[in-house]
Amino acid sequence: QVQLVESGGGSVQAGGSLKLSCVGSGFTFSNCGLHWFRQAPGKERELVSRIDADGSTYYIDSVKGRFTVSRDNTKNTLILQMDNLQSEDTAEYFCAIFRGGECRFTLQGQGTQVIVSS
Repeated sequence: QVQLVESGGGSVQAGGSLKLSCVGSGFTFSNCGLHWFRQAPGKERELVSRIDADGSTYYIDSVKGRFTVSRDNTKNTLILQMDNLQSEDTAEYFCAIFRGGECRFTLQGQGTQVIVSS
């Protein structure tokens, strides 16, 4: 079964940390660029971070210096380490892949909720 499954969300106070994980199965994980999106209530979905198949990374400006994306292809796992969380980080977080190049699927996980209280 081709799927992405997120975990690690929760409730923290501002300044705290959370580590999100996304485990992929049913496809060649190492071939795909891996994306973290988030969507807050009443707001549009936004791309938070991305790590390409070659390890190149991208971050939205608001999380630079606070979030770190990594991948472990041996475990088919994508990680988003989130430090110094702020209330504006409150959202549902999703991991996703998109078909292109050697990546054969477009897929999104079910999401994990992050709530940051000030």
